[in-house]
Amino acid sequence: MGFCFDEEYWDFLRSVTEFERMLVRSGIIIIKYWFSVSDTEQERRFMGRAEDPTKRWKLSPMDIESRDKWMDYSRSKDRMLAFTDISQSRWNVVNSDNKKRARLNCSSHLLSQVPYSDVVPEKIDLPSRKPEKRTHAEFRPPLSSQ
Repeated sequence: MGFCFDEEYWDFLRSVTEFERMLVRSGIIIIKYWFSVSDTEQERRFMGRAEDPTKRWKLSPMDIESRDKWMDYSRSKDRMLAFTDISQSRWNVVNSDNKKRARLNCSSHLLSQVPYSDVVPEKIDLPSRKPEKRTHAEFRPPLSSQ
């Protein structure tokens, strides 16, 4: 679709894995997700957007043009995954034909990938307050007067 030149594309594929390894060596957790939609489901969504006036804004000219490039996009995605799926930062492919399940499964998986420790502070036993010795002038005025 003309987003970059072939040389730029191949340079990205060669560079991105080294960049990700550098980030991981620095202590950054990289979790990558690819939300995969079947051709049938994508076409159903496009048709629904075209028919529903409240969803037409979701269809861009690029979306319409991309319908004829499904196989090209799929091959490019497969190549990108093959080049950039490294042991330090693996791709997680999420079947997203069902959007709700995809989001829930992704959220659950993401939370399971990040190490954490319990940060709830220990229980504190508060001692009883000592009675104060106050004179009449030291009492606070009623709230209704404020």
